[in-house]
Amino acid sequence: MMKKRYLILSAIIVLLLVLSGCGASNKASSASGDTSSNEKGSASSYTVKHAMGTTTIKGTPKRVVVLTNEGTEALLSMGVKPVGAVQSWTGDPWYDHIKDQMDGVKVVGTESEINLEAIASLHPDLIIGNKMRQEKQYDKLKAIAPTVFSDELRGDWQINFKLYAKALNKEEKGKEVLDAFNDKVKNLHDKLGDKINAKISLVRFMAGDTRIYHKDTFAGVILDEIGLKRPASQDKDDFAAQNVSKEMIPDMDGDYLFYFTYEPSGDNGQAAKLENQFTNNKIWKNLNAVKSGHVYKVDDAIWNTAGGVIAANKMVDELSQYLTSDK
Repeated sequence: MMKKRYLILSAIIVLLLVLSGCGASNKASSASGDTSSNEKGSASSYTVKHAMGTTTIKGTPKRVVVLTNEGTEALLSMGVKPVGAVQSWTGDPWYDHIKDQMDGVKVVGTESEINLEAIASLHPDLIIGNKMRQEKQYDKLKAIAPTVFSDELRGDWQINFKLYAKALNKEEKGKEVLDAFNDKVKNLHDKLGDKINAKISLVRFMAGDTRIYHKDTFAGVILDEIGLKRPASQDKDDFAAQNVSKEMIPDMDGDYLFYFTYEPSGDNGQAAKLENQFTNNKIWKNLNAVKSGHVYKVDDAIWNTAGGVIAANKMVDELSQYLTSDK
């Protein structure tokens, strides 16, 4: 009898240990899920390190407000339409190359002047912004919803893109988008043949300011990724030569010259006037690029201001068109 009771007691203890082990395993699995990132919309949470610290986000965000133009393009490319976004620098209110995808998106100010009340009214579950633009508003934004900030808004747009993909819990989709772009860049490099050694000049006209763009610019980074060369005066790892005088027009020369003009509302034609003054100048007309017919006016939004993945793809397409033509 004692032996039988002992066996029964032993069986009960073993059963309790097994059940206890299962519970511990489930808790461990749950704890592990708190820091995972996936694209299936589960209730797990994940932590994103960004320019202002770290932010924990629960589940996959559904209502996203984005406070940079390049961030807007990142969202759209990954299949996410924001509920709110800052107005494009040009357009009414969106750039022409994205307006068809922005139907129903609410304007929440501009990059430089966001509307906190409009943002809060949208009840976002994620806000994506930028330290350079909105650092002073960060504490107010994170009180509305989990907020992730990129750092810079110049140069290599892919850095910010990867951060946004992580914040959206869409790193796999983000990788697909970047892989497709990088494949396009490689294909153009291979397609150009000897023209890969062509020197590409970049010039921008703005109201009261003419600039010669160097390598640390949106277009400059893309040219470098393709493998295209720059004129000696532009082959610099900084931003640009600013407030350029007409005496510096020779520094604008190259095998190909692409120029773009920034004309926001309220410009009153000042940028276009400056453009005409330069492009009708005798020194400009004597540039090798001009005389060979390799000067092209391109869209400022695509080649500079938008700064996102959609614009980057369009810029590569345009480069392919201009550089592989027989002209």
